[in-house]
Parts: sequence; C-alpha cells; structure tokens
Amino acid sequence: MTDSGFYWLLLALLGAATGSLLNVVTWRLPLMIGGDARPGFNLWLPASHCPQCKTTVRWHDNIPLLSWLLLRGRCRHCRLRISCRYPLTELATLLLTLTLGWLFPPGILLLAVLLFSWLLLALVLIDAEHQLLPDALTMPLLWIGLTASLLGWLPQPGLAAAVTGAIAGYLTLALLAQGYRLLSGKDALGLGDAKLLAALGAWLGWQQLPVLLLLASISGITWVLLAHLLFRRSLNTPLPFGPFLSAAGLILLICANGYPFF
Repeated sequence: MTDSGFYWLLLALLGAATGSLLNVVTWRLPLMIGGDARPGFNLWLPASHCPQCKTTVRWHDNIPLLSWLLLRGRCRHCRLRISCRYPLTELATLLLTLTLGWLFPPGILLLAVLLFSWLLLALVLIDAEHQLLPDALTMPLLWIGLTASLLGWLPQPGLAAAVTGAIAGYLTLALLAQGYRLLSGKDALGLGDAKLLAALGAWLGWQQLPVLLLLASISGITWVLLAHLLFRRSLNTPLPFGPFLSAAGLILLICANGYPFF
C-alpha cells in the first residue's frame, strides 16, 4: 500500500472509531446528566450491551459500521432491532474526518480541526435529541480553542482575539436570553447556547461572531419555515439552536484557516 493509501486508510479508521465513541457519549452523557443512570453507570462502564437482553456486545459485534451491516441491524442474541442512528453517526464521523483530511494537510492544524469537528458533532446530536448542550463538551471545546490559539496551532485568530471572542460570545447570548426572559416571561435560549458560542468565539475570534450569528440565524429560520411548509410543523415548536451554531462555526473555521469561501 502506498503512503497516500495508508494515510487515507488511517483517517478512515480514525473517523469510524471516533464515530463509535461519539455513539457512546451521545447516548450515555444525557442519561448521566438527567439522573436516569443507575449507580456506577458512566461513559466507560458497564461495557456496551443490548438494552433488551443485557448481553454484553463482543468486540467482533462492535466494529464500526461493519458489525451493524453483518448483523442486519439486530442483536445477535435476542434479535432486537438496533437503531440505524449508530451506523449513521459512525458514517457521518468517517465522512467528516475524510473531508477535513482532504481540506487540510497532515499536521497539528488538522488535528485541531478534527477535535473541533468531533466535539461539535457530539453537541449537535445531543442538542437535536435532548435540547441539551452539556458543559462536559462545551467546556473542553472552549479550553482546547484557547490552548490552540496560545500554542499557535491555528493561523487565526490569535490569543487576544480568542479570549475576547469567548467573553463576547458568552455575554451576547446570555444577555439576549435574559432580556427576552424579562420582556416575555419565557425562555428562548439557554446558557448552553451561550457557552457554545463562547467556545466558538475562542476558536474563531470576536471578529467572526457577527457572521456566525447571522449564518446560524438564517439557517435556523430557513429550517423552521421548511419544516412548517413541508411537514406542517408548528412555528412555535422549540428548535435547538446548537446545531445551527455548530454548522456555521465549522464553515467559518475552515474559511478562516485556508479556504476563504466567503
């Protein structure tokens, strides 16, 4: 196998394995936060098992993508159907990893962007299902962004702009949420969104925050209108904002570090 072929194989394996890890995080973390997990339940224990028959999943039945296909989406023992969200998450992570590997050359910048994208994907999946943005993910995202700027892993934005971006990002949505609550008596945004925007500000710098909010707002409004027109979904249905912030943040990070599409 050529060096290039080995590199892409390594990236593909890394993406699939990370997708498998994200499946664990996005399923277990909300249970832990919500207090629904039994004592001793965490991200690592107990081992992966069937929720119906409680049989531990053996390693050969836990290979990303491949095992689900070979088992035809069912538990080997009780034949309970296994949700397709698991292979889809693994596939999405694999494709995201390969895409970023194509956009960025091997090196510390690629590693930083991969960490950024994987954490965002986990946040998107959790927020879309539970309307929850856990501190256990947003805070590492924030500190990795500040560290990346401090150590010069990112061409942009620089440490001063990163720190300012984190502070400005948090205050922008926190004050907006508080103001809306005082005026209407309702909650529109949670502090999870403010913490996510703080983390994105640490990666992008304060200069990108207006564009980020504009892109996220336009995409969110477009989604609401399409869901209303196509599926008769009520315009008052709560909509998690995290996925739109995350998508806009990833696009802007790619643009700011070598691919100026905008």
